[in-house]
Amino acid sequence: MSAPAEVPELVARALDLSRRRGFITSTRHETGRLLAALAASRVGTLAELGTGCGVGSAWLHSGAPKEARIVTAELDPELAQDVQEIFAGAENVTVIAGDWSALEQYAPFSLLFVDVRDVMADIDVLAGLLAPGGIAVLDDFVPSTFWPPIVDGQVDTVREQWLTDERFVAVEMLIDPDASLIIATRR
Repeated sequence: MSAPAEVPELVARALDLSRRRGFITSTRHETGRLLAALAASRVGTLAELGTGCGVGSAWLHSGAPKEARIVTAELDPELAQDVQEIFAGAENVTVIAGDWSALEQYAPFSLLFVDVRDVMADIDVLAGLLAPGGIAVLDDFVPSTFWPPIVDGQVDTVREQWLTDERFVAVEMLIDPDASLIIATRR
């Protein structure tokens, strides 16, 4: 990895919560650093769908301008409470205990980090949540060297629709030999 090993304080706190909770699917550092870099260019409202232990939101916070607002929703109310405690000193971060759809009231988003595979499949809903020029980052894809993309012997229709939908300019990025993500900018 060609980046410093250190992570921002809130990211470290969220990673510590992940370890204590046995949550092993937290946002990778490579993805986190990309989120921070993208967040640095955004104004308005940024969101994460799929809070988990708050690692993705912490990375967004580390790069976002102070005037940007970050909202995230966690279905598990106890976990949402733990994540709220991590962000207690961050006035621009709102953690909601509830389904991801609770975030719709904060749209349109200038940056949307989606870490829930079932939600990624509903491209029409997500497109409606993004402001023109808004960026969606979709995580946790398995790299494929084929087109259409094949994973476990089947076409990955979620990835295919994001990479071909005319409402977006999209690219898949390899972030590790076994992981990729999609960045899609709303036209």
